[in-house]
Amino acid sequence: MNFKNYLLMGAAMLATATCFTACDEDDPVNNGTEQPDTPDTPDTPDTPEEPTDPWANADVVTWPGDTVVNLDDHFVVPEGKSLVIEAGAQVIFNTAGVGVNHTPIEFTVDGNLYCEGTEEAPVLFSVPEADRTEANIFAGLWGGIVASETCEEMLIDHTIIEYTGGQVVEGSPAATSGVYTAGDDAYPQITTNNINGRYVITNNIIRNGWSDGIYLMGGEAIIANNFFAANGYDGAEAVNVKAGCKVDVAGNVMFSPNTNGLKLSSSGQSETRAQALVQAYNNTIINAGWRRDGEKGGCIYVEKNILANVFNNLIVNCKFRAMTPSFTIPNDPEEGYDDSSVIDYNFYASGSQESDIVFDEESGVAYAWQGYNYEHEDYNVGVVDAHSIIATEENGQNPQFVNFDINAVPLTQYTYDEAWDFHVNAGSPVLTGACTGSEEFAAPYFSTTGLTVNGQTYTSPAVAAQFGAYAE
Repeated sequence: MNFKNYLLMGAAMLATATCFTACDEDDPVNNGTEQPDTPDTPDTPDTPEEPTDPWANADVVTWPGDTVVNLDDHFVVPEGKSLVIEAGAQVIFNTAGVGVNHTPIEFTVDGNLYCEGTEEAPVLFSVPEADRTEANIFAGLWGGIVASETCEEMLIDHTIIEYTGGQVVEGSPAATSGVYTAGDDAYPQITTNNINGRYVITNNIIRNGWSDGIYLMGGEAIIANNFFAANGYDGAEAVNVKAGCKVDVAGNVMFSPNTNGLKLSSSGQSETRAQALVQAYNNTIINAGWRRDGEKGGCIYVEKNILANVFNNLIVNCKFRAMTPSFTIPNDPEEGYDDSSVIDYNFYASGSQESDIVFDEESGVAYAWQGYNYEHEDYNVGVVDAHSIIATEENGQNPQFVNFDINAVPLTQYTYDEAWDFHVNAGSPVLTGACTGSEEFAAPYFSTTGLTVNGQTYTSPAVAAQFGAYAE
């Protein structure tokens, strides 16, 4: 994927604002319904009819690629119904929110959602163009996509999701439904909550959010070939997995998540919500952990009895190595991790720059190489990363990116430079020493049988015998 061109699309697309093909050129579309025509003459006494429910006579509603949908209120895909959003369509959220308390607008999926973007014409979930500023990166201007317990399946492909993370307050749909807690939570950009759901989230840009990029509380999922940037203001991760999930996370680039690129947990495990299962491989995680309000992880965090195989990942300028808290009590549903997990064969690279945020009262870590070699209580030395390549002060293990200077970009930077290129040059050390994919632990869950969503079967990427998302 050409991420430079893809990132530019979000700004360029708003210049073309058209409507459903059923509308006249100047008619807006609000909250997914066509607005009534104005009277032909001032003398016309008829009052325009109220907008109709788009699902009243249809099980499937389609927003064509030339559509701009302006949402001023919470939007719901009803249970048993499906919404198809075609390539190039835009969904724009009013930043004023809803009601007197300005509740962030939530996009709730009780039915099914299919975002069918392309590289040339991604689907866009955003805010008005004037609000797409650096100052608003962590402003949490709308409430995110929430797939509820009745959402059976969801495809989000070649889609840009940005400026999310609004606070969950009294009156927020997610608070009313019990998905999140008013006053305690902020909206992730994507939430899932059906342990029997099927979710394919691929080839997207998920950026500029107060909270997590993806928060999975249930379902089978493929999370592959996405680009994450600036996820989390004072906590949160790019991908956060809980109990009731079976997930392949592969080929993603995660730039400057607040805490971890991957937080993998079986929290919430019960008789009805099964142990979380994750295969996480060939991801590139950059600048993780430095912006955290306090210290908790710094690239990969594996806890609470999850069975997680985490390998062939490229970790660049992150604060710490992979952590397995309570590793002395494994296989406990409340603590530790499943000791069948393989968290190994990863590549930790470090630049020479010092962080401008240092917690002297805690670790005092100021450099990536220092954090990798810190005697942390949550490092399971000799088991986790026993065969990984780990930078030192003397050897930073430079991956030789085509265009990203690991010694120059500040560790706390979260703004993304479109000129960066995370492919590597010939002879890069990340091209050798990784797992081949033939190892028993390395088999993805959905590389063969795949996941079927909307009648099409999607498969996880094959394991690449390299560290990170990209080769040459």
